[in-house]
Amino acid sequence: MRHLWRMLVIGCVAVSATGSNASPPEQSLVPVARTSFAFASSVPNVKVRPALRPVSPQTLAVAARPANLPLLGPDTSLMPYLRPKALEQEALFNKRKLRKSSVCGDIAIQGKPVGRVPGKIKACGIKEAVQITSVSGVTLSRPSTMDCGTAIALNKWVDKSVIPTFKRRGPVVELQVAAHYACRTRNNQKGARISEHGKGRAIDISGFKMADGEVVTVLNGWRKNPSKRQLTKVWRGACGPFGTVLGPNADRYHQDHFHLDTARHRRGPYCR
Repeated sequence: MRHLWRMLVIGCVAVSATGSNASPPEQSLVPVARTSFAFASSVPNVKVRPALRPVSPQTLAVAARPANLPLLGPDTSLMPYLRPKALEQEALFNKRKLRKSSVCGDIAIQGKPVGRVPGKIKACGIKEAVQITSVSGVTLSRPSTMDCGTAIALNKWVDKSVIPTFKRRGPVVELQVAAHYACRTRNNQKGARISEHGKGRAIDISGFKMADGEVVTVLNGWRKNPSKRQLTKVWRGACGPFGTVLGPNADRYHQDHFHLDTARHRRGPYCR
């Protein structure tokens, strides 16, 4: 009986809802899905970001470029058609110029061939000498005469040790050359053996000049931080490319410079 009564009440309510006086609901029971922009606009204190602009294929290509990809010249550019013609021609011209003035078969070693350099005495002299003006983009304070073996060792040392060591402080732009080829005895001592300088296999470096004009010298910086740490690092980095590396700890003759030569020893590099 109770169940029948409930059914009767529900039917009456349904009939009254569908009568002529019934009004439609103000909002849809199933609202239409709104866009994120419209929804964000209807919420207070919400900032609406404009739609992102489409990304060009060129931008995507640059973004996808590996971080460790080396810098490429115009002749190997990933997108050469984007380069202004004048800049491309200038870059090619500079590259040809560097190749023309390079020696020892390496574009990073700039200078000129000298040929045979006779010595004042028989033990001195260089068979095939070169005069170096810069290595790996770092200028020598004066043109220095040596053989190609020494020039290659100097370039390797500057590229792998000197430039990275002074990267934050520098960049380093110049090597201060204290001595290069000279027909003399070791440490200019009478009766001593002919120095490697007299054979074109040595160079002395007294300091390193930075791009802002600062000069880090071996004499003043060897026992002062932060120069001490940096000078010790480049001194150690020379041990390997060069067969002999002498610094302020070696003796009183090397208090103000690094002596670097390519003489080879039976037990390996001599570094002190």
